[in-house]
Amino acid sequence: MTTDTHQAITRIAEIIINELKLEDVTPETFDADLDLVDEIGIDSMDLATIALVLRDEYGIRIDEDDYPKLTTVRIIAEYITTKLAEKE
Repeated sequence: MTTDTHQAITRIAEIIINELKLEDVTPETFDADLDLVDEIGIDSMDLATIALVLRDEYGIRIDEDDYPKLTTVRIIAEYITTKLAEKE
């Protein structure tokens, strides 16, 4: 895992924790491979909100068609890393 991906995972976990007001978990202890829908309980509105925060945070566009693919924090981090590389 690259430092960029690790930093992205930590920041995305922090955003999800803040948006969902999750207690008893920190960005450092958040399991990046948990399924956000099945294990965390994120619904489509939560995911849309998180996508907007990520868009503003990273300055990338996240297509609504891509939302169903963004199932874990690790996958979101890889998605963002790829999008940022495409911008360069």
